[in-house]
Amino acid sequence: MSTDKNRATAAAILPLVGGPDNITSIAHCMTRLRISLRDRSLVQDEALRALPAVLGVVEDDTYQIVLGPGTVARVTPEFEALVAEARSAAPSPETATARTVTADDLAAQGAALKEAQKARNATPFKLFLRRIANIFVPLIPALIGCGIIAGLNGLLTNLGWVPAVVPALAAIASGFMSLIAVFVGYNTAKEFGGTPVLGGAVAAIIVFPGVAKIDAFGLELKPGQGGVLGALAAALLAVYVEKWCRRWVPETLDVLVTPTLTVLISGLVTIFGLMYLAGGASAAIGTFANWLLASGGAFAGLVLGGLFLPLVMLGLHQALIPLHTTLIEQDGYTVLLPILAMAGAGQVGAAIAVYYRLPRNGSLRATIRSALPAGFLGVGEPLIYGVSLPLGRPFVTACIGGAAGGAFVGLFHQLGVAFGSTAIGPSGWALFPLLDGRSSAGTTLAIYAGGLLVGYLVGFAATYFFGFTRQMLTDLDTDPDRGQDPDATTATAGTPPKERVPA
Repeated sequence: MSTDKNRATAAAILPLVGGPDNITSIAHCMTRLRISLRDRSLVQDEALRALPAVLGVVEDDTYQIVLGPGTVARVTPEFEALVAEARSAAPSPETATARTVTADDLAAQGAALKEAQKARNATPFKLFLRRIANIFVPLIPALIGCGIIAGLNGLLTNLGWVPAVVPALAAIASGFMSLIAVFVGYNTAKEFGGTPVLGGAVAAIIVFPGVAKIDAFGLELKPGQGGVLGALAAALLAVYVEKWCRRWVPETLDVLVTPTLTVLISGLVTIFGLMYLAGGASAAIGTFANWLLASGGAFAGLVLGGLFLPLVMLGLHQALIPLHTTLIEQDGYTVLLPILAMAGAGQVGAAIAVYYRLPRNGSLRATIRSALPAGFLGVGEPLIYGVSLPLGRPFVTACIGGAAGGAFVGLFHQLGVAFGSTAIGPSGWALFPLLDGRSSAGTTLAIYAGGLLVGYLVGFAATYFFGFTRQMLTDLDTDPDRGQDPDATTATAGTPPKERVPA
């Protein structure tokens, strides 16, 4: 039944994005179906947002349909299958004669839209950060699964239950993390155009126990030294060495010489240079993160929680992914994620305030009702792009709520109750099973829950009292879709300008 539901969702989405001929590529991340389009004008945004399974849409380098964690991983294969079936059964855009536009028209429009989008969003720095994120995002499901198992193992250990199972759970939880450098190396080479297995082979040097026998410059190496940062750097070097070899090595010798030189040169540089440099950088990141919260406390939490939503808007939050992974690799959890998660709490509180401040706007209230469950679970895109960001001021007040929640959690870090998340990806209520720290589980959970509550309340209050001007209330508190919202108490005739009613 669930397969039929996912296929039905995919079938509903396909015609609303212009059909199979309008799609050039399909991919997905943790929450979004990402598609590249030939002609953006063929997409029916409002109809897409109205689909029950769609939580929102986002435009970036690709057109992104927010479906939520779990759902997107099930809908995407069905969507890909439908596109493939339609293309095999129908003539291509180049040969079709019944279309109102030609293939050249579609290509020209698509190219123009693509260039405009690149000029607006795709700065070199953001593109680089996106590529770094693409290395780590595929690892998130394993981080989540192993993180939850690690938490369960810790709980059983503390309770003294099922002692025979504890070593097995420890092995399951730790196996992936012990080899995460190999996966990072593989994905790095793949992302930057090299041979993935060569990137993995070079990165594997970092976790090989035999490096402990190497004594270079009077300094001993330790297995794992440099961690994911070292693996990323080693694999990136391997890509450039491989590309250099492809240019200069004769084709008859390429299959033998290129992989050998790639692994040898990159491996030697990794052992005698990158492991030391990356090891120092990793240690500095861990030391700084713990010092920041231990010394800065509430102020550090306020800044981190308050600025995270703007970082997401700018695409700069992707730079934090390798930092989170490095902290998890070093300490077993990242202390930054629970504080940054407070931004989502402020967003939820702001959305609830918008709901009560605009009782006549049935369209917007319907959007909020559909997006709030995902917001509580840490999926904030529908509320951000459908509610707070288009309205303007509520986005700022949502940041205030996130800052308050971050300050609350940061204060307890300064008081010695340090904790973090054993994985990256989840947020909101979904982060509870992944929390770990120095104090008892009850204390850790209570402080995180307290931070969420503060974020909700401050985000709500700031938005309710300061999130709207009188003119905004006049323009927005109307009923553009009479009867859509049964909670709306009164209605006024007329429809405000479309841009004033986010969907």
